[in-house]
Amino acid sequence: MTFRQFLYDWNGLNVAWFGTINQATPDWLAPLAQLGSALGSYWGGPFLLIGLLLWSRRLDAATETQAAAVRVQTQRFALGFALAWLGVAMLKLIVDFPRPVAALPDLVRIIGEPELQYSFPSGHAAYAMLAAATLWPLAARRFRALLVAWLAWVAWSRIAVGAHFPADVIAGFLIGWLAAWIACSSGTRWVWWCAAVAIALLDQGTKQLVEAKLEYAQVVPVTAFFNLVHVWNSGAAFSLLADAGGWQRWFFIALATGVSAWLALALLKPRLPLEAAAYCLILGGALGNLADRVFRGYVVDSLDFHWGGWHWPAFNFADVAITLGVGIFLAAGSVCLDPRHGATT
Repeated sequence: MTFRQFLYDWNGLNVAWFGTINQATPDWLAPLAQLGSALGSYWGGPFLLIGLLLWSRRLDAATETQAAAVRVQTQRFALGFALAWLGVAMLKLIVDFPRPVAALPDLVRIIGEPELQYSFPSGHAAYAMLAAATLWPLAARRFRALLVAWLAWVAWSRIAVGAHFPADVIAGFLIGWLAAWIACSSGTRWVWWCAAVAIALLDQGTKQLVEAKLEYAQVVPVTAFFNLVHVWNSGAAFSLLADAGGWQRWFFIALATGVSAWLALALLKPRLPLEAAAYCLILGGALGNLADRVFRGYVVDSLDFHWGGWHWPAFNFADVAITLGVGIFLAAGSVCLDPRHGATT
């Protein structure tokens, strides 16, 4: 039995369970399956975040204790959302398992638009679990039962519409739970260090996949505004100092090493969850690009967004992590610098 057969195929059970659920869905349940998929989409994240913010403001006038609990869960959700999205996106590109309709073209019943690539893991399942874990401490017992029912609905819907295998859904649930756990364990420094290393490893995995699948300078159109590419950058952002003659490699290695060491040491101190998450994302991205400069001599870029013939400079997932980290830090700056929390920069 191979590694994939054990962890993903389950020696045939993954496909068998998918077929049982997918084929047993009657036509009259198709709208319910599509609604379940829609309610489990990442697009619901901003609405849940706004709802939590409004809820905490409404409670401010009633009970400060409940309002504080909602604010804490709001911060944890924002952090968990960034971590879950990043983890799911990277794993999809690294693993690149085919969707059921591509793997079993004659055995899949599709409801809605068919998808062919990036089946593992399920982003819908990851978001649903993260949202449920966020609301769980705030919910009454009866509402918790509804959360469990919603998770089951999302899981069933992703299989019923033909978008995912059961293993994809289970992996998505695990990622969503892990993201929520990291967000709740933000006071434990080793959690942030491990998360930063995981981000760097995932970034390196995507780069190895790009090198294995694409020739240098090859362009693979994905959407009308996004391409996968394989290009190298020996400079900094926007190819700064790319043609400097070679000395820039060692300069950027020294700079990235210093910044990474400072961030790792900064995580030794007590931090608010959003501030720690920002440091973690920046550290993980810095380590990912640092590994490129040390072992390759250049940074591998693969994400190319364009519009109307204009292309944003290609970047990679390490850059995404750094940008997310900076954005989180700036958005939460007023909270992170509050001396009442004992967290300073």
